[in-house]
Amino acid sequence: MDTDNGNGNRFPANDRFAAGAQYIAGRLRPGTSGRRHEVIDPATGHPVYSYELAGPADVDAAVAAAKEAFPGWSATSPGERSAALHRLAGVLAERAEEFARAESSQCGKPLKLTREFDVPGTIDNAAFFAGAARHLEGRSAGEYSGDHTSYVRREPIGVVGSIAPWNYPLQMAAWKILPAIAAGNTIVLKPAEITPLTSLLFAEAATEAGIPGGVVNIVTGAGADAGEHLVGHPDVVMTSFTGSTGVGKRVAEIATRTVKRIHLELGGKAPFVVFDDADLEAATHGAVAASLINSGQDCTAATRAYVQRPLYEAFVEQVAALMETVRVGDPFRADTDLGPLISHAHRDRVAAFVERARGYARIVTGGEVPKGDGAYYPPTLVADAAQDSEIVQAEIFGPVLVVLPFDTDDEGIALANDTPYGLAASAWSRDVYRTGRATREIKAGCVWINDHIPIISEMPHGGYKASGFGKDMSAYSFEEYTQVKHVMYDNTAVAAKDWHRTIFGDR
Repeated sequence: MDTDNGNGNRFPANDRFAAGAQYIAGRLRPGTSGRRHEVIDPATGHPVYSYELAGPADVDAAVAAAKEAFPGWSATSPGERSAALHRLAGVLAERAEEFARAESSQCGKPLKLTREFDVPGTIDNAAFFAGAARHLEGRSAGEYSGDHTSYVRREPIGVVGSIAPWNYPLQMAAWKILPAIAAGNTIVLKPAEITPLTSLLFAEAATEAGIPGGVVNIVTGAGADAGEHLVGHPDVVMTSFTGSTGVGKRVAEIATRTVKRIHLELGGKAPFVVFDDADLEAATHGAVAASLINSGQDCTAATRAYVQRPLYEAFVEQVAALMETVRVGDPFRADTDLGPLISHAHRDRVAAFVERARGYARIVTGGEVPKGDGAYYPPTLVADAAQDSEIVQAEIFGPVLVVLPFDTDDEGIALANDTPYGLAASAWSRDVYRTGRATREIKAGCVWINDHIPIISEMPHGGYKASGFGKDMSAYSFEEYTQVKHVMYDNTAVAAKDWHRTIFGDR
């Protein structure tokens, strides 16, 4: 059994990144803000890395490096960029265990999750964009006016300034970096200052794969100074942000001052709709997995289960029983299912939601903060809450599932849509007409049928409503990272064209 009660087999970040937590123009360097920060292992409460935060000067240096690298990188052929990304996928695969341990150390994710989900997903993303880089196509050439030949070019837009969240630091870094550089752009990424380790490893891997210095840059600093300076920088032409809806509004406000392109992937409150003909065992297993992935710190996680009344009580009973089998513990133990939340402060925030819900709902299982070190919180099931209650409407971002009954199909779909968010949802039924209706009428960027959570590199990820706009992953993400240019050739060689007479002279 893989056990660790101290820091013995965790990632040695202080040694690995002794040169600093900024990666600019192909090398590590320290920040210049004058403020130090510690990365804390949420499973132990112990620091795993201490570094100096980035300040505005570091952002300026990173943007300058990206701007300098842009002409050369954007001029490379799709085949050359593809080859570089294939090499990057190979480097990531060779160093997979290092990435998994770094991600578990900074996030508290169980090793089995980082080894089997975060890291393989990132490698697959790199391999996908290696292929997609060779398929940046526009509309085929044609004579749409009769006298001209038109075609569409897709061109890189320039320096991208992106901000990634703390819940999936590695995957979100990849989602930001890979489509941007596959399309010929250069990028400055600001990871969350509490989880920078795998972003730095990713940038190093890009350099090892032969991607030129300055194409991928990392600035690790606080949002209020480094993040806002990056978003507002005049040489940054686009910003991509993943995080809360509140912060997303601030990003949009700053970005619009310089008329930047904006891509926002924001909060979620995903419904999990179980119709009365669903496979109950499949639905209960799916609900536990989908609500507890990454300790519930996932904007697509199942948070609101709506169960048609004939199945409601059995669903509550079986989900509670399954949740009670989940093994909470040290992420570096092989038998751990659920690790801690990202911090004690966030754990206390999640616990406060549940404590307030005791006044108006039933806590079926969980709901008690465990004793001991680490920011742990148990799988928690809440039932019998009102639709307009806080526990149903607010994004909790923890291992908490709320279950509510419904009677008619109309009601179930209406309840699913009764949220400001629209990132993801699922519907569970054996009836193809019911599920088809759910895919049409539930307002979310992704609707799963008889499953909840799986993502694939070939398909887009992004939301409706307050969950933001734009797409990560898939070829659709190139819509965010390319400029579409219409090119039009005159085919007539006629100097005095007939349409000129609408401006001057007579026919």
